Amino acid sequence: MKVLFCSVGRRAKLLQNFKDFNSNVELLATDCSPYAPALYSADRQFISPRIDDSTYLSYILNLCKDNKVQAITTLIDPEIEILANNRNLFIENGVLPLCPSSETAQLCFDKFKMYEFLVANDISTVLTYDSLESFKIGLENKKVSFPVFIKPRTGSASFGAEKIQDLKQLESQISKHEKNYFIIQELMGGDDIDVDVYVDCISRKAVSAFSKKKIETKIGGASKTISFKDQALFETIQRIVPKFSFYGPIDIDFFYKDGTYFLSEINPRFGGAYVHAYGAGVNFYELIQNNVNNIENVERFGAYDEDVIMMMYDDVVIINASELVEPAKV
Repeated sequence: MKVLFCSVGRRAKLLQNFKDFNSNVELLATDCSPYAPALYSADRQFISPRIDDSTYLSYILNLCKDNKVQAITTLIDPEIEILANNRNLFIENGVLPLCPSSETAQLCFDKFKMYEFLVANDISTVLTYDSLESFKIGLENKKVSFPVFIKPRTGSASFGAEKIQDLKQLESQISKHEKNYFIIQELMGGDDIDVDVYVDCISRKAVSAFSKKKIETKIGGASKTISFKDQALFETIQRIVPKFSFYGPIDIDFFYKDGTYFLSEINPRFGGAYVHAYGAGVNFYELIQNNVNNIENVERFGAYDEDVIMMMYDDVVIINASELVEPAKV
């Protein structure tokens, strides 16, 4: 089996675990920088154009054709829409795209559109405003109070997210960016929850989930987590997933407060802390392999132990300068 991971960045452990699961799989990896550490955990490395380059799609598609790639995924949010908008093109060329439909990708990338969608579909979520004006109305009506939380309406890795203490600070931060750059959210208490979910590419049902509480979070996601199981959460996920069009691994963030799970956001790709799930025995690589071989996966929730802790730390890749990957000559 040949699988292409795009824009791999620092996610070396994710690729290493795939090889640990199946040493016969051939992993191809791309990044626009030869200094992306995860490149060197793959069997073959390629330096791609930037994702905003006009040649990017044709480059990736030709890479798949030339190397008989059977499945493709990306590890960064801005690239998901590129793959999603071209799902059929990849499928026509024998490649299984582990990405959502175009419509679902747009919802996941635009956090306010996602909020509106969740409200319309009666899914508990975090109270969110898309403008200072609408927030002030909510403040006057006592629907929301300080402190609040702001983050960019689009984007990833928690960049630009900040706790805001009062109206003066809020107005100051919003004034530094263009209109509607930020969304403003109720500051949630309770447990901060992260769930790795696999959505079968044939049945389009959620077939596996690994839930964990965040102990520590740094820029880019959770760095320390502890596993737990809750049938109510699994049932919530099974109710939510059919509202969208997901295929393959996704990462869902919830807040748990007063007995209710409030959906915060969905990243339709491998989550940064999926390595915890794999270490606890929840193997999405096997589920991908089955789908590539046109085998439908059966539902299997809760097949792991509670109180398994992940403690993430930095590692390094040491190579000679002569071993750096060079861009392909055109």
